[in-house]
Amino acid sequence: MKDIYLLLTKSDTFVSKAIYLMTQDSYTHISISFEENLQPMYSCARKYTYSPIPAGIRNESFEKGFYNKNQHIPCALYKLTVKKEIYYKAKFILESILNHSQDYKYNLMGLILCKLEVPYRRNHYYFCSEFVSEILAYSQAIELPKLPCLMKPSDYLLFEELECLYQGNIGELIKYRDLC
Repeated sequence: MKDIYLLLTKSDTFVSKAIYLMTQDSYTHISISFEENLQPMYSCARKYTYSPIPAGIRNESFEKGFYNKNQHIPCALYKLTVKKEIYYKAKFILESILNHSQDYKYNLMGLILCKLEVPYRRNHYYFCSEFVSEILAYSQAIELPKLPCLMKPSDYLLFEELECLYQGNIGELIKYRDLC
């Protein structure tokens, strides 16, 4: 058995605040990692710390960038334990996307339609939870209750298969992660 890690966050950026206003969800962003120390960790997010655009597939680092400068934001870390074959299949799907990461863009239209519960899938476009959900669905790591393009970060709070490892803020998580 192997573990896949999901980090849910809610920052105080304009995009996160706008998502929160539309959804009232506890968390507005999700990232995925295949390592206990969460590095590397990936999502579809901003490419630059101080600007929401451009956005695309990103390696989200605790040592530099957005999380390093925003350690106060709330987060929750979850673990999904899967069979080795599924773990490596999910990792392969991620690596296939990473090999062409420059071709992927942020799916703003999909994000808006997700709130309206209208499925909208575009090739090479993702929002964060669509990105993570597609990896998990296509690898059969977890059975989703809806299409990846309709999944929100907060939907992951409802999965019994996920074990909550931590709830707090990013700064404390970084300290916790360093103990792993």
